[in-house]
Amino acid sequence: MLQAIDAINLQQVEQAIEWFRETRAAGRMIFVAGNGGSAATASHLVCDLVKDVSYQRDLRFRAMALQDAIPTATAYSNDVDFTEGIAETLRNFAQPGDLYMAMSGSGNSMNLIKGAECAAAMGCRTLALTGRDGGKLGAAAQLNIQVSVPHMGRIQDAHHIVCHMLSYAFSETP
Repeated sequence: MLQAIDAINLQQVEQAIEWFRETRAAGRMIFVAGNGGSAATASHLVCDLVKDVSYQRDLRFRAMALQDAIPTATAYSNDVDFTEGIAETLRNFAQPGDLYMAMSGSGNSMNLIKGAECAAAMGCRTLALTGRDGGKLGAAAQLNIQVSVPHMGRIQDAHHIVCHMLSYAFSETP
């Protein structure tokens, strides 16, 4: 586990915190997405943003975990293609200046990669949390916080730590 924690690039986390700060200050949206365990981490991050560090504050985060819209995700999976659901949902809601954040241990989840490509084309910032070699998602994102260890569980643990770093950077400050 310590190897995974040591693999977290703190300068990149600071950059991501600044992007979160700028996105919140501008009243823009943060869209977060993941699959499997990363979907759970994405949902947890959004909960922390919209409740823990927004409750009773003037400045609030506007955030959405894209995979939480189960009916929409299954409709795209069944009627179109699983890989299109995230990008298509972004086309409905995202605007220039928003932030898209995707989490993938392998970095090769096509729905998340297409989401990053779509978000960038729409004028959104793109942030990825990846593992191993970063995969195609890491290459597609403007900022890739990569945990370069082989064990998927340790990658996901480190991603969860990064998400707490991102959200709780705002717990003590307005």
